[in-house]
Amino acid sequence: MSVPTPDPEATQPLTSSGAKRLLQSTATVGGFTFLSRILGFARDVILARYFGAGPVMDAFFVAFKIPNFFRRLFAEGAFSQAFVPVLGEIHTQKGHEETRRLIAETSGTLGIILLIFSALGILFAPYFIDLFAPGFAHDPATHGLATELLRLTFPYLFFIALTALAAGAMNVHGRFAVPAATPILLNLSLIAAALWLSRLFAIPVLALGWGVLAAGFLQFLFQLPFLGRLKLLARPRWAWKHESVQQVFHLMLPALLGASVMQINLLVDTAIASFLSPGSVSWLYYSDRLMEFPLGVFAIALGTVILPGLTRAHAKRSAGEFSQLIDTAMRLVVLLALPAAIGLGVLAGPLIVTLFRYGAFTRFDAEMARASLMAYALGLIGFTAVKILAPGFYAQKDTRTPVRIALWAIGANLAFNALIVIPWVVEGWPAPHAGLALSTSLAALLNAGLLARGLQRSRKWHLNPGWRWLILRVIVAIAVMGGALAWFEGRLGHWFHWSAWIRIGHLSILIAAGFLIYATMLWIQGLGPGRLYRMIASARTPARDGS
Repeated sequence: MSVPTPDPEATQPLTSSGAKRLLQSTATVGGFTFLSRILGFARDVILARYFGAGPVMDAFFVAFKIPNFFRRLFAEGAFSQAFVPVLGEIHTQKGHEETRRLIAETSGTLGIILLIFSALGILFAPYFIDLFAPGFAHDPATHGLATELLRLTFPYLFFIALTALAAGAMNVHGRFAVPAATPILLNLSLIAAALWLSRLFAIPVLALGWGVLAAGFLQFLFQLPFLGRLKLLARPRWAWKHESVQQVFHLMLPALLGASVMQINLLVDTAIASFLSPGSVSWLYYSDRLMEFPLGVFAIALGTVILPGLTRAHAKRSAGEFSQLIDTAMRLVVLLALPAAIGLGVLAGPLIVTLFRYGAFTRFDAEMARASLMAYALGLIGFTAVKILAPGFYAQKDTRTPVRIALWAIGANLAFNALIVIPWVVEGWPAPHAGLALSTSLAALLNAGLLARGLQRSRKWHLNPGWRWLILRVIVAIAVMGGALAWFEGRLGHWFHWSAWIRIGHLSILIAAGFLIYATMLWIQGLGPGRLYRMIASARTPARDGS
């Protein structure tokens, strides 16, 4: 990786307190996200055990993916990327009352738009199913069930988007814990629906639709007392013509595509998978859930924390702090995402078997999900980097550049699907759905690379000294870790015959061993905890290494 000569201002390290806040806030968000993901795994284990991976769960996953897709547009995706920079600038420059006013006007305007959109979603549910899962057209039973489920899950969008608005307001004020803890309620709601509510329905899977709807309402209510403590609660009102509200929505429109390219690619995968073997949608879902575990715990956590900081740096016109925040975050990406990707790929089989191979989830399902998880693991570094690099543009209120890059990534995903999946199907190779996951991973890597190049060309991110030094040592560490895990993993066939507790024990030992081997290899190469923290905080390496 070439290292351009940095500007003097850009090489000034973050202050110790600034780096400490960044790492602490990321740890807070990551910790709650970790708890949510653990509960999410418990939820998916229960769903796999009780409902399996056949047409019934294909119908639910499609009905759940559609409002989730729009959630990531209207909530964590484009809306948050547009709302947080505008709100952060108002908070920095105009104070509390103007901040409170913008929250009231944005929530009122967004709420009415979402009410109308949700009503249309319920009314035209069959057409949404045709759009997102066209392969269901040949199976009227699956199509009808998916439509009924979508009518239950679509209103989830209204509540969860307003929840994201509240979360953005708290993040701007440096409150990260409550928004990070809120998704736990979704997992608890679906677990309760599967274990207890499903017994009350002639078609048990309908209970999951009611569980999704209840979760949206509960998450929204949960945020309100904490907004009240910050004195940010105000009566929502329609204010479409207000200048700041217009700015939010003008920034949001192009960001709809730029912030959600991964979701669009995943939905393309779902649409194509609906034409493949029954169960393909479910196999992709379960493998995607495992891939999103490290993505959520680290990448989304760091992206959430870094956006308000980048917004403040841009508002203060502090180019050095802006660049340092991105450089620090990307070093963390290399240190954490690369070993996670190797571990996920090597242990794909044991992970799937240990977490999901129970009840209605068959051995064949486990082998198919393993194939797509290995393909997703290849793109983890790309998925992670996008969560860090895209906020670098949104903090500057530049939504056009990520959109252009997103269009390239979406086009690349379609091209990869044509080049990989179609021959896979024509030749009759097993697991063609894994080709969909591979295409999405390659598109994510392209997306991240183009975003990085754009920030460097605009001189918003300067690669400070030490990148070669860091990458070389991480590659050595993950090579040793990956080789050791592959050696000690054993034959996958053995895992199918072990009891649940033996599987859990072996998998826990492997994960712990992988972490210890990776950390030890970094330490042997001179990256012990103290030096690692100082290097990250200053975005430099010790002078004696000279790279």
